[in-house]
Amino acid sequence: MADITFFHNPQSRGRIAHWMLEEVGVPYTTQILRFDKGEHKTPQYLAVNPMGKIPAIKHGDTVVTEAAAICTYLADAFPAANLAPATNSPARGTYYRWLFFGAGCVEPAIVDHLFKRPPVDRPAALGYGSYEDTLNTLEKAVSAGPFLLGERFSAADVYVASEIGWGLMAKGIEPRKAFQEYLARCGERPAYKRAAAQDEKYMKELK
Repeated sequence: MADITFFHNPQSRGRIAHWMLEEVGVPYTTQILRFDKGEHKTPQYLAVNPMGKIPAIKHGDTVVTEAAAICTYLADAFPAANLAPATNSPARGTYYRWLFFGAGCVEPAIVDHLFKRPPVDRPAALGYGSYEDTLNTLEKAVSAGPFLLGERFSAADVYVASEIGWGLMAKGIEPRKAFQEYLARCGERPAYKRAAAQDEKYMKELK
């Protein structure tokens, strides 16, 4: 019996957690929250995530929010899926580096770019510095490949590939060859395909 509850909406960062859950390969139940009915702002859901944002998971008595945190948590909670290097592996640092670069630099840089927020006088005051530096660094990270840890696919790829996919779709990332090729490689994962197919069904049900 599943002891993971996944709070989801396919028009959200929940797609990242959905892909990660499929990669982990353990049973889970999904609760779809409708934005049009404000179900993500009900007292019941706010008791899970006071931010009223999606995704969230509840694993037993443990609640995890934030997509990057969910990816990290699931990789460690279910080591049999082999989605994270061991804590004593030198690759663990690289894994953390790129997973949290995705959350702390790539996403805010894309959002600022999409909303055309004016540049600040001191770029160093921003967590990501500049949009250009962020994209150039990301390009180098995914170019060595095939994945962020070389031959090994990890939870960091789930998060970073999801950010790149969203950025390309929203036209917040330049369609550089390295980004497109990396996304295509990650998109061949059976878990990605399962999650994407299910999300398309959810999208139709929500109409």
